[in-house]
This record gives sequence, structure tokens and C-alpha cells, in this order.
Amino acid sequence: MFRKAFQPRSIGQMLPAGAGAARTGAVMTISDPGALAELTKGGERKLGAVLMGLGKYSRGELAPAFQHAQLCRFAGVITGDPAKGAAWAREFGFPERNVWGYDQVGQLAGHPDVDIIYVVTPNGLHAEHTVAAARAGKHVICEKPLASTAAECDRMLAACARAGVRLSVGYRLQFDPYHADLERLARGAELGPLPRLSGEHSWTFRQRAWRIERTLSGGGPLMDVGIYVIQAACRATGALPVAVTARELPKTRPDLFNEVEETIEWTMEFPGGVTCTSASSFARDAAYFRAEGPGGWLHLVPGYAYRGITLQTSRGPIEHVPVPQQSRQLDDFSAGILTGRPDPVPGSMGRDHAAVIDAVYVSSAQGGRRVVVDYAPNRC
Repeated sequence: MFRKAFQPRSIGQMLPAGAGAARTGAVMTISDPGALAELTKGGERKLGAVLMGLGKYSRGELAPAFQHAQLCRFAGVITGDPAKGAAWAREFGFPERNVWGYDQVGQLAGHPDVDIIYVVTPNGLHAEHTVAAARAGKHVICEKPLASTAAECDRMLAACARAGVRLSVGYRLQFDPYHADLERLARGAELGPLPRLSGEHSWTFRQRAWRIERTLSGGGPLMDVGIYVIQAACRATGALPVAVTARELPKTRPDLFNEVEETIEWTMEFPGGVTCTSASSFARDAAYFRAEGPGGWLHLVPGYAYRGITLQTSRGPIEHVPVPQQSRQLDDFSAGILTGRPDPVPGSMGRDHAAVIDAVYVSSAQGGRRVVVDYAPNRC
């Protein structure tokens, strides 16, 4: 066994500075029970968080995550279905008066029960809903991708900056010990330089839903799950891609995927000659990330799961006790609000990754031309 246990750091600790560190989430996350206890001692109230959007991810992962969170609590919901919201209130124990409609977000301004709004609506609505939450004076976590385009991300960042609130992107894997190992091993000397990266995240999509309607989704599998490969590659390198090349593969079901890509492949070029060969599809199942070099390799599979990730390396497997990714994410964001320390997954990171996605789509549309990624913000 290469290493048996994840060694958490206390709140506020920083990783060694390196190329791209400030923009790729080098701030160590909070995972030390002692650090959490320090923040919660004295009986201060937990921060109140509201879920905006009650789809499968909210139901299956986020709502249960509050049961294990120590710094925040489930305070209410924003939904287009008042009856569903009332049922959630009864099930999860928050007051039925804390159910709001999408057109009532402004009513949360100054509301004592609510500190955080977690936006879990379709991608095409992220900008609108994040801006509304910021105007209400609430800190915001927005699910990935941060928005459908980098320009929309700029609107969100500007709105949060004007309101003086935090914006974080919902990158739960930042809080997973196997992905912490990916960062440590890919950047460190234990396995030697690992300049050849590859990854895929794909799943078989069988029926029409918002994820393949461009207005709501912003794109196909790249936008839905391919972004995980981008996040992993940036974390492994500690940098952002300089340029990309991409191609969309012929569709096997053009009737279903008439608005978005079905399968897309792309290559990211990083500083120092590092490359990442990447793919994402709605026509097959795959979920891995690999890094290799002259002296070693590592392989995550399934690479991006809520539970059950495994990590194999050229020196043997690494195992960890399972951790609740979403609970850690919620506590980490809350800790940042309480202490003022930097967010390891800030909205600016989501904006940078949206710029990469923009470039991938441009390259694909232009027959695979090499496209330099433009990280310059748009004026808002």
C-alpha cells in the first residue's frame, strides 16, 4: 500500500506557491475536525443555506449533505413548485415560510435565516439566478459549470463584487482526498514528472431533457461532465491551458442531439509541454483520469464519482476512508465566510474553465484549428 490515510490540513493553511497557483485553487481546504470544532465552539449559530432548484442533485446529494455539515444548516428552498417546497420543508425540518419562488429572491435581502444561496438550476439560468442572489446580499455557491459562457461568468463575478458577497463554483471534487492525491503526486517528485495527461467523462443519455437543449444547457457532454476533466487537468498541473484543439465526432443519434454535440474530443496544451488528451460523450460510459511520465503513473477510476473513486499508481494503490464531498464543500465555503480566508474554488476559477470550454467549442466549429484560450475578462 502506497499511502493509507488522507492527512488533512487545518483551516487557513496554504499549499506551496507555484505557477498558476492563485488561479487554480491552491488554498488548502478545511477538513480537520479540530479546525471545525474551533469554529463551532461558543455556540455560534450555523450559517443558513438555501437551495435554489430542487432537481436530482439537490435531492440526492446536497439536501442529505446538510446532515453532516457542521458550519451550515438547510434553511429553505427556492423553487417554482410551492407544494414541492412545502413537502421539502416538512421532510428536512425548515419552516414552510422559508419556501420562495424564483421571482421572490429579492425578499431574502436582510433575511436573518439566510446567509448562502446555492444555485442548482440549469446552466443557462446560472447567471440570472446568481445575479439575483447577489443583489439580495447573499453569498453564492453556483453549480458547475459556472455559466454557459465566460461572458456570463463575468456578469456574475461583477454582480457579486458590487454586492460584497462571495461566489464559489460547486467543485465538490476539490474536497475529495483522491483528488488531493492527484494534485500532490502530479505536481510532486514521488512519481517524477507526469507530463502526459488524459481523461474522459461520459455517460449514455437516452431521452430528451434540459441537458441537451442548448438554451438551458449551453452545450452537451462537455458542459455537463467534460468540465470535470478540465478541472482535474488544471489541478494536476497547477496551471491553466494555453491553447486547445478539438473536434466533434459524427452523431449516432442526430434526432436526439439536434442542438448539442453528442461526443467531443479535445487536447489541452499547458505550460512546459504538458498535454491532456480529453473526451466527453453522451453515447458511451467512461470516467477516468490518468497522468504518466518516464518514472511513474497514476490512474483515477471512476475518476469523478460521488463515492467509490479508486486511485492506482505505479507504486501501488492508495486507499482512503470515504468522505462526504458535499458536506466538506458546504463547510469549507462557510468557513471562508466566517474567517475571511480565500476560497479554494472561487468563481474566478469557474470563469477560467468557462473560457477553456469557449475555446474548445470554437476549435471544434473551425475544424480543429488550434485556439489560444482568452482569459481576459469582459467589461460588465
